Amino acid sequence: MTIEITNESGVEVDETVLLRLTEHNLAQLNVSADADLAILLVDEGAMESLHVQWMDEPGPTDVLSFPMDELRPGTEEAPTPPGLLGDIVLCPQVAETQAQAARHTTLDELVLLTTHGLLHLLGYDHAEPDEEREMFGLQRELIAAFGASERRRS
Repeated sequence: MTIEITNESGVEVDETVLLRLTEHNLAQLNVSADADLAILLVDEGAMESLHVQWMDEPGPTDVLSFPMDELRPGTEEAPTPPGLLGDIVLCPQVAETQAQAARHTTLDELVLLTTHGLLHLLGYDHAEPDEEREMFGLQRELIAAFGASERRRS
């Protein structure tokens, strides 16, 4: 599995945590070890440009996902086939503002946003109430399981 993380945001981010998180989540979702993913951290100006270009909405946003091969979660018996998952674009500056409002760390917010973006790459959405319950429930489960694995590491 190739997970490429590029930080062009100008903000220092613990990329190793995001890498461990993504590896953990992909394993939990039974995604092939041969799937590829890119995570890009950008500043507010770059995120605003992407937000306008792809969503036709003004201002920077926290996370955007760009799926490629339309892969879906697998099972233990039948993992997701190899392929290109796509790109997750994060804006640490927006994440920091949201983290302050939520009273947790910017890294906690980036963990949430990375997980959220990954679920979008795997076909999850939250446009309808039942979709939202499913996606946000899985998001909470993945983040809790990652937190437990991180506590075991230390």
